[in-house]
Amino acid sequence: MSDTSLFDGLTAHERETLLRASREEFYDDGDRLFDEGGHAGYCWLIRHGRVALDTTVPGRGHVVIQTLGPGDLLGWSWLIPPYRWHFGARAVGTVEATVFDAEQLRVLADQDPRLGYVLTRQLLAVVLDRLQSTRARLLDLYRHD
Repeated sequence: MSDTSLFDGLTAHERETLLRASREEFYDDGDRLFDEGGHAGYCWLIRHGRVALDTTVPGRGHVVIQTLGPGDLLGWSWLIPPYRWHFGARAVGTVEATVFDAEQLRVLADQDPRLGYVLTRQLLAVVLDRLQSTRARLLDLYRHD
């Protein structure tokens, strides 16, 4: 997902409203953005660098399941209660990201149903993209030659 697609369908006022609920952050290589099972309080739009999504596997530690890059949206668990991360995330190299406060996003979405609808639609597009990516990896993993 490109950073422009996050704002597709929004008016200039709605874009500005979203940006007021955000801040720019930088992460160094290896920094943990969040851990699996933790409280999902933020959503990231990656501007520069890469972020590895991982899951904890007993006896193996954190296993990377996907890597995201510039223009990708990180985090949708903030939208659905109980607001817990389903994966963990770690910076790969230096990362610059726009970070959105989840509580503020939920309040904005509740106050403006049109904005909430557009945000939900964009997040569902991210979920679909990630599911299709996972499907392709599984097909490759289990293909019979």
